[in-house]
Amino acid sequence: MTVRWQQYAKDRPRVVDALVITLLFGLGFLGCWVGGIGPSGERIARWPGALLEGAACLALWWHRRLPRTVVAATVICANTAGALGYLLTPLLLAPVIAALYWLAVRTDRRTAHIGLVVVVALLVPTALVSDPFHHPLVLKTLGPAFWVLLPVAAGTAVRLRRLYREAVREETRHRIAEERVRIARELHDIVAHHLAVAHAQAGTAAHLVRTHPDRSGQILTDLAGTTSSALRELRAGAGLLRQAGESDAPLEPAPGLGQLPGLTAAFAAAGLTVTVTTEGEARPLSPGVDLTAYRIVQEALTNVTRHTAAVSARVRLAYAHNRLTITVSDDGGGAAPGRAPGRLPSRVPSRVPSRAPGRVPGRVPAQGGGFGLIGIQERARSVGGSLEVGPRPEGGFRVTTALPILP
Repeated sequence: MTVRWQQYAKDRPRVVDALVITLLFGLGFLGCWVGGIGPSGERIARWPGALLEGAACLALWWHRRLPRTVVAATVICANTAGALGYLLTPLLLAPVIAALYWLAVRTDRRTAHIGLVVVVALLVPTALVSDPFHHPLVLKTLGPAFWVLLPVAAGTAVRLRRLYREAVREETRHRIAEERVRIARELHDIVAHHLAVAHAQAGTAAHLVRTHPDRSGQILTDLAGTTSSALRELRAGAGLLRQAGESDAPLEPAPGLGQLPGLTAAFAAAGLTVTVTTEGEARPLSPGVDLTAYRIVQEALTNVTRHTAAVSARVRLAYAHNRLTITVSDDGGGAAPGRAPGRLPSRVPSRVPSRAPGRVPGRVPAQGGGFGLIGIQERARSVGGSLEVGPRPEGGFRVTTALPILP
């Protein structure tokens, strides 16, 4: 029932405003009737109060656009009624109470407080001076002040609650955007890595089928395994985008440094020999750091396969007290075993963009307009780490990242 009424009020705000204003006029007219009678039965004419209440309620029609003006109009009417001798009861102050509530909801706290002080400063002295029936002092001072204080407090609470809800919605939108970026980065890493390895394997198989047909069968088998692994990881990544309730196969666990042997084996099938060395005592990483470390190694080795003719690469894992330093480097030249001489499987120049004159060491180069190295730099920053990319003095290229053990 409450939900339907809220929806009705949202769809037909002016109808609701008319109903509320009519109700407030009825309360104000009743307040003129009650407040115009003295302790001994003396009575003040009701029609001046009714006219003033009607004018105050009519002003409430513009409370959405002109909340300050509406407060001024209603308090002038109420103050005039008090000057005529009417007792300022909550019934007679109903239009003022509603106007102050909407003022507190639709403006800031400072404006609401100033409005409250001005209303109290006008109503209380008028009630003290213009009371022909000598009502108790509490009814003329604390009564009006209390009844106009309540709507300001209630309206401020409603406004703060709305602001809180909006902040929660904004934070939710921000987190959704971050999650979409993370998923996009994850899918990019998956596609870039597996396509680069598959392309290298396909090029090697095409070369071997002419020179060593007996060896091409194993390369094609490895190519099938690479594409199968790509499909599995893509399915797991895309499954994160499914809506609730959609059926999907169980997702595989996120990769980590524990899967480096399988990663190096895939590159070995593409003609790149990868050596992994570990320094220090290996320590367990948090899931986010573990995934980041794996993706950085994967992207760095993928770039070696795509943009160089290196025959070997080295991955160094150095564990310190609270940091893990990963260095991926390559020899920078030669033709990988089984590859077509003089040709790169990716059919792109070897490190042309990254070896451009004047490149600043440590900055992420935009290789061919791609975003691979930019992506791993953002990955490192997301867990509190850093990334450096640059050429080696002895030739080749090196990617170094320092990651916290815990993010």
